[in-house]
Amino acid sequence: MPKQKTHKGTKKRFRLTATGKIKHRQAGTSHLATAMSNKRSRNLRGTRVLSETMAKQIRVALNGYSS
Repeated sequence: MPKQKTHKGTKKRFRLTATGKIKHRQAGTSHLATAMSNKRSRNLRGTRVLSETMAKQIRVALNGYSS
């Protein structure tokens, strides 16, 4: 039987924590930062935990791969 493959784009963008939550980088940080207020760019730093509505689909795409 064929095995479920890891989605490579998902693997690059998401990471599983030890408790099973999914961390991701906040969107909108790549460019055009001069148009943003300092408060907005400061709040976009770091990583966030994904909401549970999308978490199941990401876990299926990652197929157990977390690093």
